[in-house]
Amino acid sequence: ARFGPLRIADFQEVLGEPTVALTKLRELCFSGIPFDGGLRCLCWKILLNYLPLEKALWSSLLKKQRDLYSQFLKEMIIQPGIAKANLGVSREDVTLEDHPLNPNPDSRWNTYFKDNEVLLQIDKDVRRLYPDMAFFQRPTDYPCLLILDPQNEFETLRRRVEQTTLKSQTVARNRSGVTNVSSPLKTTPSSLSEYEVLPNGCEAHWEVVERILFIYAKLNPGIAYVQGMNEIVGPLYYTFATDPNSEWKEHAEADTFFCFTNLMAEIRDNFIKSLDDSQCGITYKMEKVYSTLKEKDVELYLKLQEQNIKPQFFAFRWLTLLLSQEFLLPDVIRIWDSLFADDKRFDFLLLVCCAMLTLIRDQLLEGDFTLNMRLLQDYPISDVHLILKKAKELQDSK
Repeated sequence: ARFGPLRIADFQEVLGEPTVALTKLRELCFSGIPFDGGLRCLCWKILLNYLPLEKALWSSLLKKQRDLYSQFLKEMIIQPGIAKANLGVSREDVTLEDHPLNPNPDSRWNTYFKDNEVLLQIDKDVRRLYPDMAFFQRPTDYPCLLILDPQNEFETLRRRVEQTTLKSQTVARNRSGVTNVSSPLKTTPSSLSEYEVLPNGCEAHWEVVERILFIYAKLNPGIAYVQGMNEIVGPLYYTFATDPNSEWKEHAEADTFFCFTNLMAEIRDNFIKSLDDSQCGITYKMEKVYSTLKEKDVELYLKLQEQNIKPQFFAFRWLTLLLSQEFLLPDVIRIWDSLFADDKRFDFLLLVCCAMLTLIRDQLLEGDFTLNMRLLQDYPISDVHLILKKAKELQDSK
């Protein structure tokens, strides 16, 4: 609403060129991207290196990537389900090779069970995405027909989770000598039953996010899935799945997957434990928040030092999750406009963190350890424009 027609025209002009001028686009996006006409969705795709700068290449690239994503779905979600169904049906043909109890690590079953561990972790996290917004619980307008095809009855990830949870709970209770397994799902209060179950052929937005993360984990075994990735994929998917341009909205899942993959390539070092102390790891970045603060506001820096408030107490979450946990979703999205537009990639994030500290400096200077920790864990200022303005001042005062 705040963007005037002139500002929208500026975006349209840059995006209308046969080759997008990246520097110009970055400048515009840095101050916030209008949602109108799908401008934000388009700009994010360019800023996250999903779409090339040559406009003529867009449609062929999108087609290629979306086909590739369908391929991933077939190989990683549909195939294991079919294999499992076939193996289950024809018990007598099962050789030791493919027996579920086969200890051989190459067995397809072994992979299936291993994947389930990752899947259960993802499932727990995606069901909790932005609980204050109904969006992720709502059915998508474009359910994945490939998987929900009634002809085939493929196993969806949701069904897979339900079966795995049933099995593990049944087994756990049997081992404890309790034989009553009539209703295993009821044993966990945070069970699946809390959620409204959508009718067959429908799927909720959180299920789409679950698929994106599951496929990412399968394709990136080195990092697999780490808690918090759900918070990175959520705002991306939300932005693309609410695109006013319906032919793009329909492909929100595939487009989100590739943008998420590109974004993770830039920030994955924050998620990898072994890199914590290296130049690219998260510890280095957290220290950098403090060394920047020391330059900009030495009094505040010394106060936090003296209270032994370490940056990992709050900056770990701020940096790793790109502030997605500190603000409401629309505000997170606005901050991301600036972060994605930053050509030094996330240097600006350090300044935003510093701005957040300096904006509450008076409270921090007065507070004791407990009070200050509470302020930092539950950041009191909700006006992100104020924060971004302050961060820009810090940037310009270098």
